[in-house]
Parts: sequence; C-alpha cells; structure tokens
Amino acid sequence: MQPSLIREAIAGAARAVVLPTGVAKLTTTGYVPDSVQAPHFFVGEYEQAYDRAMARGLDELTFTCRVLVSRADDRSAQRILDDMLAGAGPASLKAAIEAARGAPGEYALGGLAHDLHVQRVQGYRWYEHAGVSYVGAELTIKVIGEGSS
Repeated sequence: MQPSLIREAIAGAARAVVLPTGVAKLTTTGYVPDSVQAPHFFVGEYEQAYDRAMARGLDELTFTCRVLVSRADDRSAQRILDDMLAGAGPASLKAAIEAARGAPGEYALGGLAHDLHVQRVQGYRWYEHAGVSYVGAELTIKVIGEGSS
C-alpha cells in the first residue's frame, strides 16, 4: 500500500459529507495543511504495522485524522462537529469514509486497499492550528491491504 495515495483517497471520501444549509462546505486534505479553511478534515499522523500475513501478504495502517470547525459561535460549532462525528447521517464522516469500502468483494478506496474501518473518535477539544483556535476531534481509521504493493 502507498500511504500518500491512501491519505488522499480518505480525504476524497470525506468530501461526500453534506453539512446543514448555511454551513460552509467541508474542505479536506490528505496531509497536515499549513492553514485551514473551516470546517476542515485532514489526514494527519499514521502508524504502519508490517507483515500481518506471511510473505508481505498484509499490512495495517492506522491513521489519525482531524476535523476542525470554526469557533465563531461555540455552541453552533459543536453542533456541526457533533453532526460530523455521528455514526450515520448525511454529515457523518464515518458514513462518508466507510462508503469508500466498495461493494462486497470489491477493494476499498478505489482498489488501493483491502478494507478500511473508522474505529473511534477521540480528543474532542479546542485545537490551535496555525495560530487559530478551532473546536475539533480526531478520528482513527484502520486500513488493511497488500504489503507488497
């Protein structure tokens, strides 16, 4: 698996999120950006476990992604964030990203991986990014795929 391609594909899948009327469209990047236009989702750090199956048959990548929302109004910002962290619904990052798993028997992320799973949300708090404060959270995404590619 190629981590940079996986990162971009996860960010692309997150773009499918539909936020409530009057809220700016979610922007996304497959990397940690210098600055963000909120609301923004990006793929940050990752860990890679090699050789989960013999002969480079399977690797596992665990990505830490962040979603940041403008804190112009703390209550409405947290409602928007909560919508994106929900397990289902048009604004759900979990639903949008896991839709990229493909149909049964298909590879995930357009053929880049065997499967993926949005595992959890953590770190719901205020974040500072490029000197600006946002309310945000982290999502952990596990991706598995062939190790020899």
